[in-house]
Amino acid sequence: MQEINIENITTDPLIHPVFLNAGLSADVLRLDKIHPIISGNKWFKLRFYLDDFKISGKKEIVTFGGAWSNHIVATAALCHQLGIKATGMIRGEKPKTSSQTLIDAAKFGMHLEYMSRTDYKGKQLPENFNDDKYYLIPEGGYGKRGMLGAATILELNNKNKYTHICCAAGTGTMAAGLLHAALPGQSIEVVSVLKNFTGLEDAILSLKPDLQARLHIHHEYHIDGYAKYNKDLIDFMNDFFKQTSISSDFVYSAKMFFGISDLVHKKYFLPQSRLLLIHCGGLQGNASLGKGTLIF
Repeated sequence: MQEINIENITTDPLIHPVFLNAGLSADVLRLDKIHPIISGNKWFKLRFYLDDFKISGKKEIVTFGGAWSNHIVATAALCHQLGIKATGMIRGEKPKTSSQTLIDAAKFGMHLEYMSRTDYKGKQLPENFNDDKYYLIPEGGYGKRGMLGAATILELNNKNKYTHICCAAGTGTMAAGLLHAALPGQSIEVVSVLKNFTGLEDAILSLKPDLQARLHIHHEYHIDGYAKYNKDLIDFMNDFFKQTSISSDFVYSAKMFFGISDLVHKKYFLPQSRLLLIHCGGLQGNASLGKGTLIF
């Protein structure tokens, strides 16, 4: 399997009419280039958990996610690469037809256990997983180690240039890390990809308290919920690629690009603002779309 290489990550100017016409400067931090599977922010959120696992004496990693979880497949691939046993606790009953994400995770050797949504919500592990040999990583890497790993993302470029740092959010782990690493006066603009996740702000601030004034969450761009999409989003993804040559995924990055572009159109940002948009990877999710849906 291809090695993880942070040297592949670039900061690319966002040459797009919406931003240019508004007089805004915008760059995209291309975390999607780090690895085709362990893509985007996933390695950063996992890195300190893996360091802790190596000294813990435990034998197997257990983590949580849904059928389309980038975190699940990235953890599976990373554990495969490092020779670590891994189990994924998957939300919901076992489907008759597995998602491509779960098919890929299984190919990387991850054992999949399916949990009822009630048990999953409470993270009620089956009794046989209460053994001390298991090392638990929360869903999406949520937690202090995940936040501190995500904070290292901003070491990859000159963060001093920007007034706003923009990202998508599921659990909010990366957003908390960006808050942790950002400079005073920089705003963190977060596009939530979950429908009705009213607890996102609390989830972020519980990891990084006392920075509420710098955090701005936009709940209106989830496109009817996690891993949901419509024709407008697909059309946007194709047009965005034509304009910028940047591929996006419909679960996270496209909703962030779509949301920030709409905010620019609505004059949310002051003229001369300088934006950094974090491309959090996850392009493997597009494999669920019909052939020919996307032009990239």
